[in-house]
Amino acid sequence: MKKTFIMAGIIALASSNMTNAANSKLNYHADSFADIEVLRYDVPGFDKLSLNQKKLIYFLTEAAIQGRDILTDQNGKYNIALRSTLEAIYTNYKGDKKNPDYLGLEKYLKQVWFANGIHHHYSMDKFKPDFSQKFFEAQIKKLSNDKLPLAEGENVKDLVATLSRVIFDPDFMNKRLNQAKGADIILTSANNFYQDVNQKEVEDFYNALKKPNDSTPVSYGLNSQVVKKDGKIVEKVYRINGMYSPAIEKIVFWLNKAKEVAENEVQKETINKLIEYYTTGDLKTFDDYSILWAKDTKSQVDFVNGFIESYGDPLGMKGSWESIVNFKNLEASHRTEIISSNAQWFEDNSPVDARFKKDKVKGVSAKVITACILAGDAYPATPIGINLPNANWIRATYGSKSVTIENITDAYDQASHGNGFNEEFVLEAKDRELMDKYLFITDNLHTDLHECLGHGSGKLLDGVDSDALKSYGSTLEETRADLFALYYLADPKLIELGLLSNKDAYKAEYYKYILNGLMTQLMRIEPGKDIEESHMRNRKLIAEWVYEKGAKDNVIEYVKKNGKTYLKINDYNKLRELFGKLLAEIQRIKSEGDYEAGKNIVEEYAVKVDQNIHKEILERYAKLNIAPYKGFVNPVYTAVMDKNGNIQDITLDYTEGYAEQMLRYSKDYSPLTK
Repeated sequence: MKKTFIMAGIIALASSNMTNAANSKLNYHADSFADIEVLRYDVPGFDKLSLNQKKLIYFLTEAAIQGRDILTDQNGKYNIALRSTLEAIYTNYKGDKKNPDYLGLEKYLKQVWFANGIHHHYSMDKFKPDFSQKFFEAQIKKLSNDKLPLAEGENVKDLVATLSRVIFDPDFMNKRLNQAKGADIILTSANNFYQDVNQKEVEDFYNALKKPNDSTPVSYGLNSQVVKKDGKIVEKVYRINGMYSPAIEKIVFWLNKAKEVAENEVQKETINKLIEYYTTGDLKTFDDYSILWAKDTKSQVDFVNGFIESYGDPLGMKGSWESIVNFKNLEASHRTEIISSNAQWFEDNSPVDARFKKDKVKGVSAKVITACILAGDAYPATPIGINLPNANWIRATYGSKSVTIENITDAYDQASHGNGFNEEFVLEAKDRELMDKYLFITDNLHTDLHECLGHGSGKLLDGVDSDALKSYGSTLEETRADLFALYYLADPKLIELGLLSNKDAYKAEYYKYILNGLMTQLMRIEPGKDIEESHMRNRKLIAEWVYEKGAKDNVIEYVKKNGKTYLKINDYNKLRELFGKLLAEIQRIKSEGDYEAGKNIVEEYAVKVDQNIHKEILERYAKLNIAPYKGFVNPVYTAVMDKNGNIQDITLDYTEGYAEQMLRYSKDYSPLTK
């Protein structure tokens, strides 16, 4: 899935969107711990849907939550057992709850819930426990065996030894996703996509499967674990009667219910094809499903469900499980419909070489959606925009669907008011005023353009492997989409189309983007660390490149005032030109599959951190008390039955707490838990 995430250092946005009035009574704050703030989000307009639409959403949300264990296991082979053990200690603890060891274990458990495993969801580093090994092992031994996730033939002593190593050995499974230059990124990554194989073995395995000059390649490796069995490399496919079968069976159960209340025959056929894919594990069937899904632009209720997100795999092939259930925001979708209907104009006028442009843009659809449920790799941390399908040939032939999740951006907006960020990091009052007035709409337009047109733009040259950029592919793809959006945000065409009302509005997003890429996103990085997450690398690459290339014209400058560092953009027109030049080069790298050029530009501009700036940013952020990362709890959907056992309504409740929701999900939606 091509995703857009909220930028680090959320700036207070203008509250101009349509949902704010509905949101005024919602308590957005659900919990805070470590570097995390957990929020709630509203689902405005749900009460206006028909009963069948509500039932469809309810069944799809049940299918979504049933996949939770899959993602947790994909993130690490010991994650489910560890989560279950921590929950057993947490819910059965009888001692002093002000004990520092207990408080440390509680924080660690909340981190594991949030990250769906033992590694930070963004940095990919293993969490450091604030409780002792002695305390942990003593608490396990107080529990009866029936409360512990003992595998067949495993005793408590073995469980204690394994989990203690997982938690307390800093060198064991220390990085979920390693992209360090020169490393064997398979052997040094702790995810559960591969077992007992190295990078060369995996690359050779899949290269042998690929057909030369295949114009419609399947997404090799998307739904499988690669293992070595009897000395031979094989795949364990995710499907019914295969890997993750107990969870997939539950997902399919609810999908079967959902198809009976589908809004139309196309949607019903789409769900049927997804069920077939889950049953067979066949990747050609997944392509057939993806084509049907992309073509379904009439349904108001929509969903993502499956092994889709590939950014968790160092090779960018394996799909992490995720789901988002949503319905179209009919009023707000007007702007995305304008954008998608003009897709050919944007493609034709792009600053990239004509060889890399699509002659005819097909099937680009875009909408603003209201998220109803977040699950798998979209929960608790979630994107604000998505674009699917991922397969380049499907996008070129059948088009793609792009969405901006506006009730999520609204929740971020509501939670950011008065946090002091603007006053601390934006030097001049005129820039703060511009952001207050235009940042909400330009932020959403950036997401619209990124997802709808950025990811859908350009083409690979004939014979270029879609995996040619290897571990750098994710960063470069996000860079390309961001640059496309940034370039066109300043285009007079947006004024002509009625998407912006002021010719200077784009400057709000430009300033925020450069500030974030050069400075404020560093608050998410530990001192001394490089940048490894793809979206952060993408933003740093863009900001550092345009800063360097614009230096002789002083396009962007660092300003010191009262011992603090600020940014000033002196020439917005030249900045836009630089965005266009970089977009042309990134598209060339993508279209030609130029691995060396891609590697070089990422390593030069996207990875290394200025330690002096980093230290300053961390100190200034600490005074603001702003959590670097935010995520969400879901609303609770309840089916109201009549006396005959038929659903007569679906109700929503927004009061469930973070720990309460996580424990309920573990109790009611853990088909893989032993």
